[in-house]
Amino acid sequence: MKKEKIEKTNAMRLLDRAGIPYRVHTYPHGDGPSLGVDVAAHLQIDPAMVFKTLLCVSLKKQYYVFVVPSNAELDLKKCAKAVKAKSVELIPVKEINQVSGYVRGGCSPLGMKKTYVTVFDITCLRFDTIVFSAGKIGYQIETNPHAVIKLLGASTAAIQKE
Repeated sequence: MKKEKIEKTNAMRLLDRAGIPYRVHTYPHGDGPSLGVDVAAHLQIDPAMVFKTLLCVSLKKQYYVFVVPSNAELDLKKCAKAVKAKSVELIPVKEINQVSGYVRGGCSPLGMKKTYVTVFDITCLRFDTIVFSAGKIGYQIETNPHAVIKLLGASTAAIQKE
């Protein structure tokens, strides 16, 4: 049986250059984005280990990247506090590609057009590996959260709603 050829994404190339081991997971998808909890169910992985990447903007038009478990909701007040901003809000869906270079449902914290301040929810440190978008709908990366945080110069904070 022939092994499926996986097209490398910017996120994968970044991990390759940094020498960070990772595993690629694929899942079936339609034309639009898939919910992280659906991806977790398909991959038979705890939804708390599958993270989604959300982009926010401050009043001063600074962009931030927040990475939270797929089964959690972002707490915008906690996010603002984590980046020392007065407030932040989610960017409109139509701006995701322009800001990140990715599409909704395929947004990875790795390999965006520009480098933004990135904060992972503190719960990621509970796991040896976490799963997040590889930068293309239908592809997920599983890797060590400590290695990704170090690579991005990211931080961790409690940023999900209780």
